[in-house]
Amino acid sequence: MEKQPEAQGSEKAPEEKQLDEKELERKLKKDQKAKEKEEKRLKAKQKEAARLQAQATSDGTKKSEKKQRKKAVDDENPENFVDPNTPLGSKKLLAPQMAKQYSPSAVEKSWYTWWESSGYFGADSASTKPPFVIVLPPPNVTGALHIGHALTVAIEDAMIRWRRMSGYNALWVPGVDHAGIATQVVVEKKLMRERKLTRHDIGREKFVSEVLKWKDQYGGTILNQLRRLGASLDWSREAFTMDEPRSKAVTEAFVRLHKEGLIYRDYRLVNWDCTLRTAISDIEVDHIELKEETALKIPGYSGPVQFGVLISFAYPLEEGLGEIVVATTRIETMLGDTAIAVHPEDKRYKHLHGRYAVHPFNGRKLKIICDAELVDPTFGTGAVKITPAHDPNDFEVGKRHNLEFINIFTDDGKINSNGGAQFEGMPRFAARVAVIEALKAKGLYKDTKKNEMSLGVCSRTNDVVEPMIKPQWFVNCNSMAKAGLDAVRSKKIEIIPQQYEQDWYRWLENIRDWCVSRQLWWGHRVPAWYVTLEDDQVKDLGSDNDRWIVARNESDANLEAHKKYPGKKIQLNQDPDVLDTWFSSGLFPLTVLGWPDDTADLRAFYPTSVLETGLDILFFWVARMVMMGMQLGGDVPFQKVYLHPIIRDAHGRKMSKSLGNVVDPLDVINGMPLDGLLKRLEEGNLDSNELNVAKEGKKKDYPDGIAECGTDALRFALISYTSQSDRINLDIKRVVGYRQWCNKLWNAIRFAMGKLGDHYTPPATVDVSLMPPICKWILSVLNKAISKTVTSLEAYKFADATSAIYSWWQYQLCDVFIEAIKPYFFNDSQEFESARAASRDTLWVCLDAGLHLLHPFMPYVTEELWQRLPQPKDSCTKDSIMISEYPSPVEEWTNDKLENEMDIVLDAVNKLRSLKPPTETNERRPAFALCRGQEIAVSIQCYQSLIVSLSSVSHLKILTENDETPPDCATAVVNKDLSVYLQLQGALNAEAEREKLGKKRDEIQKLQHALTQKMDATGYRDKAPQNVQEEDMRKLTSLLEQLEVISEAEKKLDAKTGTN
Repeated sequence: MEKQPEAQGSEKAPEEKQLDEKELERKLKKDQKAKEKEEKRLKAKQKEAARLQAQATSDGTKKSEKKQRKKAVDDENPENFVDPNTPLGSKKLLAPQMAKQYSPSAVEKSWYTWWESSGYFGADSASTKPPFVIVLPPPNVTGALHIGHALTVAIEDAMIRWRRMSGYNALWVPGVDHAGIATQVVVEKKLMRERKLTRHDIGREKFVSEVLKWKDQYGGTILNQLRRLGASLDWSREAFTMDEPRSKAVTEAFVRLHKEGLIYRDYRLVNWDCTLRTAISDIEVDHIELKEETALKIPGYSGPVQFGVLISFAYPLEEGLGEIVVATTRIETMLGDTAIAVHPEDKRYKHLHGRYAVHPFNGRKLKIICDAELVDPTFGTGAVKITPAHDPNDFEVGKRHNLEFINIFTDDGKINSNGGAQFEGMPRFAARVAVIEALKAKGLYKDTKKNEMSLGVCSRTNDVVEPMIKPQWFVNCNSMAKAGLDAVRSKKIEIIPQQYEQDWYRWLENIRDWCVSRQLWWGHRVPAWYVTLEDDQVKDLGSDNDRWIVARNESDANLEAHKKYPGKKIQLNQDPDVLDTWFSSGLFPLTVLGWPDDTADLRAFYPTSVLETGLDILFFWVARMVMMGMQLGGDVPFQKVYLHPIIRDAHGRKMSKSLGNVVDPLDVINGMPLDGLLKRLEEGNLDSNELNVAKEGKKKDYPDGIAECGTDALRFALISYTSQSDRINLDIKRVVGYRQWCNKLWNAIRFAMGKLGDHYTPPATVDVSLMPPICKWILSVLNKAISKTVTSLEAYKFADATSAIYSWWQYQLCDVFIEAIKPYFFNDSQEFESARAASRDTLWVCLDAGLHLLHPFMPYVTEELWQRLPQPKDSCTKDSIMISEYPSPVEEWTNDKLENEMDIVLDAVNKLRSLKPPTETNERRPAFALCRGQEIAVSIQCYQSLIVSLSSVSHLKILTENDETPPDCATAVVNKDLSVYLQLQGALNAEAEREKLGKKRDEIQKLQHALTQKMDATGYRDKAPQNVQEEDMRKLTSLLEQLEVISEAEKKLDAKTGTN
């Protein structure tokens, strides 16, 4: 083995290594004062070494005292550490010297505009490289960045940067969604707040104009925030769901699906929001689980409204047959009842089959029908009121029994004329109270009981969703859903994590037709025109479903109408409704690439490679993209679906404005004091109680505010959390930890720049055969880190990739390698010149590869540090790290034998460190290594100075089994062949040592027990491969030998302390 330098603090070792054990003991006992003096000398020598290190020039040559003084003055000149101002879009100008500490805001400045202006984010449809394509899930155009977006960007940008560096034609398409309901709600609130007007007050045209103004004013906010996160999106392909190409594509899709019989118009129950006056999708309905009677605040009502109760009342029967009692949670809907259902086998009501009850307020006759599918005779009275126009189950009953469908609500949730003059014009929940009072007046009210229930409310307005029967446009999803099921079953699409495949099957197997029309003014207008003929008796828009003409434009609709009604005088009116936002976003992978036109982008980049999004929209968006992509694009829209976890707070709670636990990623990037966090809460829409709760939550979670962490630390932290497959409990302290780790990387490069020197030129290749063991080892473990990172990225195990990179940088490069090579640079001794040269080359290789490895996750700090590294001469070095090659393993670097040796060495180092009393962090004490066998003794001898250096002991003496262990030593078992001792010189705590040995014994016994159980299991000897059985036997033997070593150590401890 190559000669290692004597480590810091071990300069006296040559003399002591020749001492036998008795001489050593005598020296320790009799010359204590001399020993203390020697230790003082050692400390002085260490200080001198540190001083020499600071003075030593990078290239090993000595400078004159004058130059040294000048350099020291230059070092303290603050301007030398500050980056000059960089013109927008130019390559960042760096300060002559690296700042002494990492500053996220300083590092992350200027790089992005240079990357973008240099065209590094662009993809070429004519490229011969293999394509790798991601379409960014389009955020709302008027929205702001939230922590979910930050996770999306962190993961997707890591994938894109890695693939780009790995030789792919990487395309990441940016886009924004017009977000029909969300945007309309924001603008409506603004109108009311600023001008006390509703959209109906100003009309459709002016309202749409207001929305466009709002979009132009705020629409770019989120795009700039995406840039702040370092997203390497191809901005030349930026899309908006309502720009001209996308709008044309949406119309084309609607027309084609209608022609194929997959879009139709029908009267169906929809989720109706009375505040927005529109149908809403299932994803926009939140369900509140109520356990008992609960008063809730509902928009438009001054007082709270009661829910969670079941109200019983009676309907009088015709012909004096008495009454029949029913119960409901929505008593106001009884105004629209058209029947009462009983179970056909319920004997209590057999005599009433086919009879009628009489409505107490309007005299309507309600037929008593038999329905075994709906009615549970054991629940309540066994009789169920039927309101076909306002309940999903009753709707189906109404269709089965051909009942009348009576809508009793206006679009804004008031009782209409069908509800009767007594209640007409009342808001629905005011009518709820009035109906109960009217029933009481007629003696028909029975009682009110608490009742567990699920209440659907709109996520946008918090209004209670009302099932309403409306004429709507629907997509028949059956055949498209089957294609989506087959695509996943055949692995044409792979869902990651795989556990969500079952959810996919369950939803698509039970899919319902999709209501795609919305009664909004902001969105894609439905491309359908209603034909009114001059001689029509009823001229109401939409009164006859057969009169609709679906076409690409009004001109085409006019031609079609005249063909259908030749010779008739025709009037065309376009449907005022718009399409569900999910319709246009479901087409996004096609439309961003130019569909329906046959474009170069569509040919080169469709299907895309992977769709990365949150698991909460697997059905509402992902499934619809698959259905529409296969139906209209002829192929799956993406080959893989990666579903990231949902982010919650550190306590596992859903992020909510009312709890005050929402995290703005820009606050984490820039930092935000507590008063700033509280002020933002005050600027929100919380009521006083919610505001107090939110403030208390913020004070508890962030008593000192949020520290500046920077983009890199936030991205790395979020990706490292993805091992939690369904939810992320985000603790900002973890992000702060990674920001501190960035400082460690910064200091590693600062150290390297000092050791490499101003005139260092990296070699084109390195020859590992001529290197010291420590250099061979770090390159071998670098190889492993590269392999683990790449295989993890390929398997979409992003947290494993970050873990592999972090572990290598932190625990192997910084903690071991850099510390191990420092002694080579303490002076200019020719003895270690070759080791110094090898260390420089190895250090450069490691930093270069390590920064490349880390770049996809931390783009800013890696670019800045890489730009400071010297580059090989006459090489095709790229201008930016982001377009240079991603590392791949170098076969010659792999050295498993050396890694195994170093594992033992580092284990011994950790054990020695653990033996030190916590109060003596700087005290260097003698250490001993008891080696049981020649092989381990040779290995420890080889790494003796490294162990001394890393474990901070004064020296290390190697003992054999025949040697007596010195007195007053703390003991640790490394393995069956190696134990280490640290001499504590009177500071030995026998009880603590016994406890350590006992814990180690328990640990080994558990392993032994588990292994014995495995080997004793039925079928083990017959089924387990022979090599597995042999390995298990080796492990068992090793564990038993370690137990013997611990027993021996315990006996020696007992003998020394006089314990029986």
